[in-house]
Amino acid sequence: MRDKIVAILDVGSSKICCFIAEIDAESNRPRVIGIGHRESRGLNLGTVVDMEETENAIRTAVDAAEKMAGGDPIDNVTVNLSAGDPKSTQLCVEVSVSGHEISDNDIERVLDLGRHYLEDQERFVIHSRPTSFSIDGVGGVRDPKGMFGEKLGVEMHVTSASVSPLRNLQSCLNRCHLNMVDIVFSPYASGLSTLVADELELGSICIDMGGGITSIAAFKDNEFIYGDMIPFGGHHVTRDIAQGLSTPMAAAERLKTLFGNCLSGVSTVRNRIDVTQIGDSGQESVTTIPRRMLTSIIEPRVEEIFELVRDKIIEAGLENTVGRRLIITGGASQLGGVEELAKKTFKCGVRLGRPLNVDGLADTTAGAGFSTGAGLLLYATLKPEELHFMKQTKPKQGVFEGISSWFKENF
Repeated sequence: MRDKIVAILDVGSSKICCFIAEIDAESNRPRVIGIGHRESRGLNLGTVVDMEETENAIRTAVDAAEKMAGGDPIDNVTVNLSAGDPKSTQLCVEVSVSGHEISDNDIERVLDLGRHYLEDQERFVIHSRPTSFSIDGVGGVRDPKGMFGEKLGVEMHVTSASVSPLRNLQSCLNRCHLNMVDIVFSPYASGLSTLVADELELGSICIDMGGGITSIAAFKDNEFIYGDMIPFGGHHVTRDIAQGLSTPMAAAERLKTLFGNCLSGVSTVRNRIDVTQIGDSGQESVTTIPRRMLTSIIEPRVEEIFELVRDKIIEAGLENTVGRRLIITGGASQLGGVEELAKKTFKCGVRLGRPLNVDGLADTTAGAGFSTGAGLLLYATLKPEELHFMKQTKPKQGVFEGISSWFKENF
């Protein structure tokens, strides 16, 4: 029975979330049986800055999920990563095959050459996927096995990160008696849970608006082809409200959640709102302001975030290939008017995304803020042949062992 249980840990800027799920034998879909989450402590933009606080936050989330799942402790978790200056790189490498028939060994040799490229630069490779092969310079080959040529080439998408933040996160998990068995790039997980089959095939971009980070993941031909992030999110909108209205952060978050909107000129039932303000004496007072004043603070910041994302997409050369369809998810995407403002900024098709293909999510955890956690579950659950755009050319080594061996070799 324990073999049918998977557990994930979503380490985000605003919350740490643990899902425990059992795998349905017939549909092979994960069904959540344990949920635990709490406010992120000891983290800044996904990077551990206080080991003790982070450890306590992880323990609290995991304990709550274990109790809900029946009390049995979990040992292995799949974890997301958004720290360590992640980079998304397209590599092209070639090996000589001397005109003989191309075998699995030749394919593995060229893939290993690509994988080791960034490892030689003291960066840890999170994902490495071939997007296409070439034979004697002619590209577009999907499966070169059994073909003949002098040179076998591969185009690979490699996602890598600096090692130090990963070591700190692994240390926190070890102190909680948890093994990190797999690592998933955060935007990859978000796209995995929110995109439908046609969007994965034809090409689309998932934008996850988190608390401290907004991440980008591009998919085409059922492949993850690009990932990036910018250090701005919902917390920055809250901070702008707190500064602009001279109100405490907690009150600013409440105003954003209850009355926030990204579009000025939208008619609302309630045109004036009460704002708690801090006076010169430190005493709090309540004043009434027009609701459009709140919108005038929110709209520029969200528009700025979208413009930075648009610049990243253009810089990567994706605007005319996969940039015509956007899926926006994440906690900050629940602001009113986000979809309309995104359409105005990107001038393309936009929809809001929420977790798909995961059963048993409670109403409070089935929203856009839990897309990364749901994606981690799918990554940890589905077999390679059932999720073919994630399949490996050889069995995956446990990430815990992989990281440990990497450290031994390099330190």
